[in-house]
Amino acid sequence: MELLSLESFILYVISDSAGETANKLIHAAMAQYPNVQMEIEHFPFIRTEGLLLDILRKAKQENAMVVHTLVIDDLSLIVNQFCEEQQLFCFDMLNPVVREIQRRTGEIPTKKAGAMHQLNDNYFHRISAIEFAVKYDDGKNPKGFLEADIVLLGVSRTSKTPLSMFLANKNLKVANLPLVPEAHIPDELWKVDPTKIVGLMNSPEVLNTIRRERMISYGLNPDTAYSDMTRIHEELDSAKALYDKIGCLVIDVSRKSIEETAAIILSSMNLSDRSYEN
Repeated sequence: MELLSLESFILYVISDSAGETANKLIHAAMAQYPNVQMEIEHFPFIRTEGLLLDILRKAKQENAMVVHTLVIDDLSLIVNQFCEEQQLFCFDMLNPVVREIQRRTGEIPTKKAGAMHQLNDNYFHRISAIEFAVKYDDGKNPKGFLEADIVLLGVSRTSKTPLSMFLANKNLKVANLPLVPEAHIPDELWKVDPTKIVGLMNSPEVLNTIRRERMISYGLNPDTAYSDMTRIHEELDSAKALYDKIGCLVIDVSRKSIEETAAIILSSMNLSDRSYEN
């Protein structure tokens, strides 16, 4: 097959649901090629043969790679056969695994499109966890600490809020508290099991850069007490002293993504990813 130039490198993601499964795989693969430019075409909720064939003919014209998560037998068969006949790259993400599970267990798959996204109890638990994270963000109500699965502590710009939301999407109730040396620590925090508390740290240099950029984005002078290195060291020292007193898990987030930090928390606390539970 003729090699594609970077300008014409196109990938089609076809799904009978939202296409999130394929999306994650594609972005994980593309992370290995930071210098490669790729155009991704998304085709979600494809459930008719006519529409599917139109998409495949267009894929042939553009010599696109095709990745699909079609669980409906007729549709997945159409894609696989079309791509084989037209010599298009095709990756069927779900069906080989589904067939192997059937072979090992003897259970018949439902072949129900969008089964992961049904409005079941799991869905509503996730919505409830997200609402909890919003309600108890930035220490708005310390009573939330007593109901939370996880309590995050950290000085400003240690990713408390985005981490809270990420974990909420895994059906975990998360509250967080910003730490300021002069601020009173709510009494409720001392009633929380220390194994549920996570202290977030960041390097002074990273905090200085982030805080300066934040002030600039607001059109303000970046050289303030907020970004002052002496003040940042004071905040971090105060936070570390609190973490030592509590005896909680401490994570330096300076070189970690939200996903990496979340994975450490789940592993350390022996918590499962509840987003896939029924």
